[in-house]
Amino acid sequence: MGRALIFDCDGVLIDSEVLSMSELLRVIQDRKVPINETQAYDLFLGTSATHEIACLRDRFGVDITADLPIYQQRLARRFSTDLQPINGIAKALANLPGPRAVASSSNPERLRLSLGLTGLWDSFAPHVYSATMVANGKPAPDLFLLAARQLGVAPGDCIVIEDSPAGIRAARAAGMRVVGFLGGSHAGPARLADKLAALQPDALVEHAENLVDTLTRLG
Repeated sequence: MGRALIFDCDGVLIDSEVLSMSELLRVIQDRKVPINETQAYDLFLGTSATHEIACLRDRFGVDITADLPIYQQRLARRFSTDLQPINGIAKALANLPGPRAVASSSNPERLRLSLGLTGLWDSFAPHVYSATMVANGKPAPDLFLLAARQLGVAPGDCIVIEDSPAGIRAARAAGMRVVGFLGGSHAGPARLADKLAALQPDALVEHAENLVDTLTRLG
């Protein structure tokens, strides 16, 4: 397989999206913003805190900037007790050769915490990249292009593994192939199967145990 792999983190490597969304909704509902879980997944899945702040401000006239520290503290506590790697992902990584990176909308501190807690940090370090490192987060291509540059691989030789529509759009904009991943526990509540299929990724994978065969086939 003569290519590099770029993984999203939340919902692809770690089963964190349900935890993150529940804590984000707690903040939003404390601010009396009329958003339910389904709408929150539609608006925020795979995007950065900067996007979330801008979206809530522009659509609902609410600024949650001051709420972020308590959100981050609550989420760190949830991670310390409840966070798990995606089922089967460690075995898949052990059987995938070649250069690899993480490209995530999470900030660097959260990435180090979550990948450390789940035992996956050493599978990628030092190639762990955050949307805070580029001008524009997903769905812009900036983050994936940064990861490719740091790996020393052309964009066309990269395959992205993503669980969000924003991430799939970013990979496409970067000129990369992309695999839609449905193995996180949020896939049902977020209606990911239909959303990702509509974007026509190069492949859809329901479980991490199928990643090696799928990526081998894509070459």
